[in-house]
Amino acid sequence: MRIFKSRAVRAVTAALAVGMIATGCASERGKDDAKGGDKDTFVFAGAGDPGSLDPALASDGETFRVTRQAFEALLEHEAGGSKLVGGLAESWTGNPAGTVWTFNLRKGVKFHDGEAFNAAAVCANYDHWFNWKGTYQSSAVSYYWQKIMGGFAKNEDKEAPKANYKSCTAKDENTAVIEVHEPSANLPGGFSLQALAIHSPKAIKEYAKQAASGKGEAITYPKYSQEAGTVAGTGPYKIVKWNKGNKEITLERFDDYWGDKAKVKNLVFRTIATEEGRRQALQAGDIDGYDLVSPADVKTLEQAGFNVPTRDVFNLFYVGMTQEKNPALKKPEVRQAIAHAIDRENIVKTQLPEGGKVATQFMPDTVAGWSDKVKTYPHDTNKAKQLLAAAGEPKLKVEFCYPTEVTRPYMPAPQDMFELMKSDLEKAGITVTPKPMKWAPDYLDATEAGACALHMLGWTGDFNDGYNFIGTWFAKYDKQWGFKEQKVFDAVNAGSKIGDPAQRVDAYKKANEAIMEYLPGLPISSSPPAIAFGKNVNPPKVSPLTQENFAEVSFK
Repeated sequence: MRIFKSRAVRAVTAALAVGMIATGCASERGKDDAKGGDKDTFVFAGAGDPGSLDPALASDGETFRVTRQAFEALLEHEAGGSKLVGGLAESWTGNPAGTVWTFNLRKGVKFHDGEAFNAAAVCANYDHWFNWKGTYQSSAVSYYWQKIMGGFAKNEDKEAPKANYKSCTAKDENTAVIEVHEPSANLPGGFSLQALAIHSPKAIKEYAKQAASGKGEAITYPKYSQEAGTVAGTGPYKIVKWNKGNKEITLERFDDYWGDKAKVKNLVFRTIATEEGRRQALQAGDIDGYDLVSPADVKTLEQAGFNVPTRDVFNLFYVGMTQEKNPALKKPEVRQAIAHAIDRENIVKTQLPEGGKVATQFMPDTVAGWSDKVKTYPHDTNKAKQLLAAAGEPKLKVEFCYPTEVTRPYMPAPQDMFELMKSDLEKAGITVTPKPMKWAPDYLDATEAGACALHMLGWTGDFNDGYNFIGTWFAKYDKQWGFKEQKVFDAVNAGSKIGDPAQRVDAYKKANEAIMEYLPGLPISSSPPAIAFGKNVNPPKVSPLTQENFAEVSFK
């Protein structure tokens, strides 16, 4: 998730003050509810602001955490796991070639605006995305559509990929058929993404009246995606208010929901940028839960009676190197020097919770396709200096972007992690220019546009297939990395169209070996993120994909 889904990182230097302000000013109602009012409101704190109320325009976990409660995709994942199950489609089938997908849809489902859900609604969504124009074709805006379905009916952006989406047909009211030109490892998993969740056709008509604008680091998102009132999904909650001043989004239970009704009437998502601010808010009863618990706080909270479940490892944190932003990074010796300079073991030891691991490649070892034969780059400052000298870059200067006002599952403390890496690089003789940027949308848009020479990002898997990790970054030219090494692209894509699972996994292993030989960036670590809930809360099942369903929450 994203890159980015998902994608990446969190908190800031001035974040403590921001977090405490957000907690103090915006939490009076939540405090009353949590401390014994009518308990009809559950308040949950995230580490960063969502970027959009329309998940199709997003690629980050903070946005999807909110929208997941209001929008549903054709497929979902089982509660607490990564197995694909029916969502708005009760069942689905794919033809042997993997190019025709038939969905048998649920009956009696309504959108929040009263519209009926049916096959025509499914096709209205897919055709809407396929026909995006202008700024919507920017990879920063339509990231997931491009990753899963390729380009558009008419590509206007020269860097947009070839369209793989072919058509959507409403075979009858409750049967939708989606066709693609070529089979893909991203399907059927991609049908479960929040970015491809289904919206009301009535709402889509309103969306079409507005447009995103700008490009690169200066994108303006359409008004409907920044204010509640237009977006409409089928989920157990509906979005009713976005108070940006108080960093709060409010959702209400949708009483016409087709499935099990939400147990709590109101759901509030609040942004508190720092770990300390979130912990103190929970302890004070200002909130009922929060994500991305500091590793140092887990035992303290548990001993005090709070619920602190830990998710399984399904993420990766990395340092990206954008070769087109800094030509020195085109030299393999320079990339290798950066890899040897950074002490990843120290980062894992000092910054991650128990169970964190040094990453040797661009997927965690919990994903099939992980290889034990990749080239490794152990910490060695002297070797880093030697490589820089051999490359003719003994006094390398590089800009290093990092995000503020956010925490991500793979990155509990972004600024602290940045400072450790900055120190490591400087010991090797590299001059680092820090560039802090607000997470959403500034940092996400900048990294997606290739505006940062070095940057920190990460990924929590969307679904359980190795291509969802390595295919996300290295299946083709991507501005975030700025390289055109066809051998890497070919190795990554070799497994994407293989039907046999064992052969596909073998191809992924070879792809990981090719990637780490070329070294487009440096995988740092994988981490089991913790999530905390109040003493009086019956929490939802926690998800390795960070896809918690808050309709499961109740108060004791």
